[in-house]
Amino acid sequence: MTDHDTAGLDRCLTVARLEQGKEYGHTFGLATTAIKSTYSLDAESLRALEDLARRWRVSKSEALRRAIRSEARPQPARGGDPLAALDELQASLRSRNVDLEQWAREVESGRWATGRRRAPKPR
Repeated sequence: MTDHDTAGLDRCLTVARLEQGKEYGHTFGLATTAIKSTYSLDAESLRALEDLARRWRVSKSEALRRAIRSEARPQPARGGDPLAALDELQASLRSRNVDLEQWAREVESGRWATGRRRAPKPR
């Protein structure tokens, strides 16, 4: 088979694959399948999308795809009972014999030393 025959065969196979999956609004390319859709965005959302696209140096469509994929991924469990989390933290500190009062004094003196907090005024 010559290169010319191979190229013709490849074109025929490509056309056959495209015709099998031909649907309204779908574009079948070599590497990806795209579904053209229309969405309405408010001005603020559009500006945010344009900013993302510019920052990532991609098209707005690609920026939107990335944002959707990111949010669609399973997220680590959040929330829970804040008091239970505090209890767990305190129990962890007690089990390691951490002196919380000493720790607080060290943090305060460190803040004063870096100027992030003023020393308390004498009474």
